Amino acid sequence: MPVASAPSRRVADRAVDANHPIALLQSNSLPTLVQRELERMILAGDLAAGEQLREVEVAAMLGVSRGPVREAFRALEESGLVHLEKNRGVYVRQIGVHEADEIFELRALLDEFAGRRLAATATAEALAELRAIVAAMDAAASAGDVDAYLAANIGFHDRLVALAGNDKLLRVYRRLVNELHVFRRTSLARGDTLPASTREHHDILKRIAAGDPDGAGRAMRAHVDASRTRMHATWARAGGASPAGAPAAKRRRAAS
Repeated sequence: MPVASAPSRRVADRAVDANHPIALLQSNSLPTLVQRELERMILAGDLAAGEQLREVEVAAMLGVSRGPVREAFRALEESGLVHLEKNRGVYVRQIGVHEADEIFELRALLDEFAGRRLAATATAEALAELRAIVAAMDAAASAGDVDAYLAANIGFHDRLVALAGNDKLLRVYRRLVNELHVFRRTSLARGDTLPASTREHHDILKRIAAGDPDGAGRAMRAHVDASRTRMHATWARAGGASPAGAPAAKRRRAAS
């Protein structure tokens, strides 16, 4: 009977990428993978604000049973991306401009605190990480790729707040950001927005790198205020119709 030989060095040295399906299954539960995919679709605008997510349709779309979908819905509700209506179902989160204003007011306070704190504590490694994300934002802005820019934008702020080192702050911040995702994507889709937003992020990073807590805090607050102004400009251009209620450019049902 032939003896199985050991894997060749060439095969054994090949590491599976962290985003490979096998690696994802090894490190995540099925409900978590379902949650991540639905989160990706919501943030990309593939599932529109106000759209109903039916358990059986989502399960069929993703090729899973209804149990993991049910668990994913609960996690998405906790993160602020969907809401459950008793006896009606699950819907992608939709907010009005008044509620968006309230969220921007809170974000201004939280971002200012995070900017000040990180400017006083940032390491060389943290700065390198943030610079890499801003470089990705520059590339997306140059290409006019709103989806890539939004992903990098969210990543920059999330990482900045995480590096500030306050877990409670990070959890509150992430929920607020999720609730604003529709307004943010709609505002960024305006032709003049990406260059202005990019300049603001460079200014934030410059002040953090300089170890200037006051300047970093002001830059963070100014960026949130500018984002809020852009949101209102989008609202006005739509004739007062909430961006959350407008059809998404990439809208599609969870299952046809």
